[in-house]
Amino acid sequence: MTAMEKKRVYIHDVALRDGFQIEPNFVATEEKVKLINRLSQTGLAKIEATSFVSPKAIPNLRDAEQVMRQIERVPGVVYTVLVPNVKGCERALDCKVDEINLVMSASQSHNRANLRMSCEQSLAQFAEIVKFAGQSSVFINGSLSTSFGCPFDGWVPRSASWSWCSSSSIPASRE
Repeated sequence: MTAMEKKRVYIHDVALRDGFQIEPNFVATEEKVKLINRLSQTGLAKIEATSFVSPKAIPNLRDAEQVMRQIERVPGVVYTVLVPNVKGCERALDCKVDEINLVMSASQSHNRANLRMSCEQSLAQFAEIVKFAGQSSVFINGSLSTSFGCPFDGWVPRSASWSWCSSSSIPASRE
């Protein structure tokens, strides 16, 4: 077997979290759970099931705890959730998630619109979340959105994206 044949592609599906948060009407918890359970059978390596954001900020994801507690976990599938702050991290850890996803934008305007804070404030939140979750076994992954373009600002210079990725202010969660 060649080296190319040994490589595996992993697909990280975010449609549930990203899609449900913008639906005009609340999607019933039972329907979310059914969809996650069906997706779990498709061979996806990772499913971003929900987000532990404030229900005031995103009412459509107010059932994050119920969703995570009701899904039928399939061995080999990683169930990840978006976590914007320490309070969301605490809620996620209580639900025994496999992974938390931290997200910020490469552009200040998108980060302010999406997370209601500057990029620098997002990095400070990352550090607090990593510190809080560091004693758990949960994997922490970080995502940088609008890395190539912003719906508000247009083109995002590569140097802007790289500068956020190379920030030394985020401690490692484990060795």
